[in-house]
Amino acid sequence: MEYSSILTSLHVVPSSPHVKNKLFVFCIMLSLWVYMIYCCVGYCSTVPSLRYGNRRGDEVDVAESSLGASRDLLNNNENDLDSRGEEWEEARGEIKALDENAMSGFLNESETKKLPQAIIIGVKKGGTRALLEFLRLHPDVRAVGAEPHFFDRNYDKGLEWYRDLMPKSLDGQLTMEKTPSYYVTKDVPSRIYNMSQDTKLIIVVRDPVTRAISDYTQTRSKKPDIPSFESLTFRNMSSGQIDTSWSAVQIGMYAKHLERWLQYFPMEQLLFVSGERLITDPAGQMVRVQDFLGLQRVVDEKYFHFNPAKGFPCLKRPDSTSKPHCLGKTKGRTHPNIHPDVVQKLRDFYKPYNMKFYEMTGHNFGWD
Repeated sequence: MEYSSILTSLHVVPSSPHVKNKLFVFCIMLSLWVYMIYCCVGYCSTVPSLRYGNRRGDEVDVAESSLGASRDLLNNNENDLDSRGEEWEEARGEIKALDENAMSGFLNESETKKLPQAIIIGVKKGGTRALLEFLRLHPDVRAVGAEPHFFDRNYDKGLEWYRDLMPKSLDGQLTMEKTPSYYVTKDVPSRIYNMSQDTKLIIVVRDPVTRAISDYTQTRSKKPDIPSFESLTFRNMSSGQIDTSWSAVQIGMYAKHLERWLQYFPMEQLLFVSGERLITDPAGQMVRVQDFLGLQRVVDEKYFHFNPAKGFPCLKRPDSTSKPHCLGKTKGRTHPNIHPDVVQKLRDFYKPYNMKFYEMTGHNFGWD
């Protein structure tokens, strides 16, 4: 038969096991290469796979973090991008945004909490809140809003507790706080010196008689049933002896308190600001303060708007269209009428302290 003749003419050589193994390995390798090419082509046709280093040196997969973060935006786009070039531009835009965020994060991380380099240490009812608010307008000043009272009431909590109260600041920015009771508290000068002997100290002072009346007015607003100003001022009304144990009187003895500070700090590290001139000429006083702190003269007359109703200046940024910002309702209270004889006796009492204070500071504040 024809079929049989064909079979007999064929010479079949059986394959050896070695050849079969090579063929099997070749097929597997070919399959793997085809699969890898298929995967690469499919992946690249959807999203460009880009990797870049972040600020810590770790690699960030843009396909996962960048485009994944904006997946909702991309899916909601009415004009889906079919062009590979447009997809690439979209990815580049996302990378740029990530780089900007990384830089912003770097700046935020470079902000740290520092112990204050300058402190407004006094005096109560002298104008310390106004000065602090004026200084906070400066871009290179970071200040705590509330009074920490660390060196007089919370010293046992430690410097790290104190540091944690401070706002974060960049290198070159000045960290500040204000606690007016520091100036009259016995242990505070040595404690601040132990923290840093380079600390700059600012004291806002005011006519001690007016300051005492303002102090009393504030207390009476909280405790309406307190005794009269006259009865608190004198140990004995008939003798006219001033009661120096009353804090409202004691604070105004500025020279006595200054002696304690000069035991630790040179006069060059103390700046005395007139509370009266801080109201009538805030820009002029801010020139002195900014120079003392080593700051550029940024806060000037353009930042102030006088409020006749309040009797003191309000704040307004030159580039802002908003209304001027005035201090709280507690500022500018109407003082009670004090008998002229009481006021004169207080002036007589403070006169020697004032004269000595003028001599110590080299500045006549004009209270007499």
